[in-house]
Amino acid sequence: MRRQMKPISRLAVPFAAGILVAAAISFPLISAPVSDSKVEIDNFAFSPARITVKAGTTVAWLNADDTPHTVASSSKLFKSKALDTDDSFSFTFTTPGVYQYFCSLHPHMTGTVVVEGTTGSSAAQ
Repeated sequence: MRRQMKPISRLAVPFAAGILVAAAISFPLISAPVSDSKVEIDNFAFSPARITVKAGTTVAWLNADDTPHTVASSSKLFKSKALDTDDSFSFTFTTPGVYQYFCSLHPHMTGTVVVEGTTGSSAAQ
């Protein structure tokens, strides 16, 4: 014997949507802070090698290589410890300028962070 399905009530869908909205308002998601920009270290290179960000941006470097690497500012503004595979290092750039960096273990590895002000201009660093 075959059972006949009843049609969904016209109120069921709006009612369910209302419950979901109420739940979202009552229990907002808490998100962990995330880095604004990421640079991957892999195959003895920084990728991207040049990144442009706004002042106040946190840049995170992630070592995806099998070899330890560092991230060191040419102007000695920042320097990471030796980063093993899957280790990361972050730095927040607050002042507009051009920041050169390199791996102190492999100095041929270089990169640049260009930090723009809120108007989009950058000053030489």
